[in-house]
Amino acid sequence: MTRPRHACAVVLGLFVLLAEARGQSAFSDPAAIRSVSGQFVVSRVADDAPYFRRLPAPAGTNVVRLDPALLAVAAERFKISLWQQLGVRSDAAWSGKIFLVVLPARVPDESVAIAASPFLNHWNYRVEFPDVLAKARYARALSAVLLLELANRSARTDGPSAEIPAWLVDGMARQVLAADGEKVVLSAPVKKPDGLPAGRLEQVEHDFDALAAARAALQSAPALTFDQLSWPTETQMEGADGGIYFASAQLFLSELLALDHGREKLRALLAELPAHLNWQTAFFIAFGDDFKRPLDVEKWWALRVVNFAARSPGPRWTTAASRERLAALLSVPVEFRNSSNALPAHADISLQAALQNLTPEQRDLVLRLKVRDLGLVELRLAPPFGELADGYRTALADFLGELKRPTTVSLVDKHAATRNRPASLATTLKRLDTLDRRLREAENRAVIPLPGNSPRRAP
Repeated sequence: MTRPRHACAVVLGLFVLLAEARGQSAFSDPAAIRSVSGQFVVSRVADDAPYFRRLPAPAGTNVVRLDPALLAVAAERFKISLWQQLGVRSDAAWSGKIFLVVLPARVPDESVAIAASPFLNHWNYRVEFPDVLAKARYARALSAVLLLELANRSARTDGPSAEIPAWLVDGMARQVLAADGEKVVLSAPVKKPDGLPAGRLEQVEHDFDALAAARAALQSAPALTFDQLSWPTETQMEGADGGIYFASAQLFLSELLALDHGREKLRALLAELPAHLNWQTAFFIAFGDDFKRPLDVEKWWALRVVNFAARSPGPRWTTAASRERLAALLSVPVEFRNSSNALPAHADISLQAALQNLTPEQRDLVLRLKVRDLGLVELRLAPPFGELADGYRTALADFLGELKRPTTVSLVDKHAATRNRPASLATTLKRLDTLDRRLREAENRAVIPLPGNSPRRAP
């Protein structure tokens, strides 16, 4: 499977230029905007001929209009979301600075250029964006430079920069967009035909399966093999294949993340890349516990594709929507009066408070409704909220004596019907408290800290 390296192994139209300059002066701009962590430095190149630009004015969620101030915020959020995919703490230290330069777009679908330059004991990066570009190309560029920054932390400054496999760049870009698209893409407002300013995004998507686009694309054509993913063609990388390559890359990355210690192995892959001319060598070192040879990957991947096609639980909700929906299900609306003459007031109480304060009739009615509703939504909740919903449903059903589990038999009459023994109130309260702690931990992992709320890191 050894083949010549691509001149551009990341993506078509995304040029990775290895800058020979050893200094940082070429990247400096005193008027630039710095992100909250200091890693991103954003500047704009003035348009020397604005009246000669004849670009179409597309609108919608597939086009991003870059503004330096918004880009500084969005890049930080994109970084944190990508780090979360790899299991990197959002407040972890970074190594190389990333200089983002916004240039006037001259032609539609203009390329994004990335330059990596060694500086002292680390690498710095320069990314040149056209000020109007497709969202997919924007995400691809940020994914590429952030993965390069992680990989080159183990690269010698007197050697070559790491080469990131294309499937990892595109798969990660789509994972981030699926998980946090509303946070990591901030587009400058554009005026509508009626002269009123439009929002930063014309449409906000909620409650969708993170792999919905991949699922739709792979319904009409088979996923690419591991060999095809390793060496995609220019047509595939342009998206002219109906999105099969992009869908395959995202699904392949998603399945790698689902392996035991998948995040740690992907981080190990990035760390190994600078030491090898062929990324596949680094891949088999990092995933040696799972695959010994390319044939092992192909067999595993073929099985994962079949299982993916067989699973059709319906569209999953986003992480944010899942968190909100589960929180709503775990609260109990009640009415109370401060005095006999006062109007009823509304409040939400916890499941624990409902168990302890409602009458048995009210309590059992509420709990049966919660068991039903949790069962209806748990398959649509994003991980790990679906698992937690099942835990809450099981705890409540156990308290009601409706849990399907091994039952006790009457010793007086051996022919008596079996019966469930309900869990005690104390046991149920303890289980709910444990689930609440796990839910808070999951919420903390799922939240992207807004710039300004995390400590700065020195370069």
